[in-house]
Amino acid sequence: MNALFNPQSHFNLANLFTMVNITCGLIATYLITQSNFFYAIIFAWIGGAFDIFDGKIARKYKLSNEFGIQLDSFADFLSFVLVPVFLIFQAVYLHLEGVLAILSGMVSIYYVISGLRRLIQFNINAEAGEVGKFFVGVPTPLGAILLWLVYLGYIYQLLPTVAVMVAMLVIGWLLNSKVKVPHP
Repeated sequence: MNALFNPQSHFNLANLFTMVNITCGLIATYLITQSNFFYAIIFAWIGGAFDIFDGKIARKYKLSNEFGIQLDSFADFLSFVLVPVFLIFQAVYLHLEGVLAILSGMVSIYYVISGLRRLIQFNINAEAGEVGKFFVGVPTPLGAILLWLVYLGYIYQLLPTVAVMVAMLVIGWLLNSKVKVPHP
């Protein structure tokens, strides 16, 4: 029980919440492979809730450590970068052929690399104590929310496939932009 509130423990309460986020991301990935997009999104959102609480718990009980910082970024990469990109790829792009299929792959890879770069840069800044009242660039959870909205726009036939690609490019760019987003 002491491990739950020990900041040096890899299995402290905050890190366990992060591990639930990872678990939800893995379940969402599996559900996407089964074309069960609705439940995949539900699990992704549950993971997002655990992402909110892991940080609050880490701050409240002073459980933050280097392992937890890295674990949280891995969870964010899975749940807020890979899962939404994989969902869009499977639900929107999979039927494409020719040049559009190649472009959709390139756009998806661009977004994944942008998300990874954003998380690495965030960790570098967090370690240096540079995280303040604002995020510089769109955080990956917000990027994921924007991608979910793009997906809904496609599902409800408000956005054609090419608009989904353009939106992914723009959101991917925003992840590493100089846009300031208030830190909650």
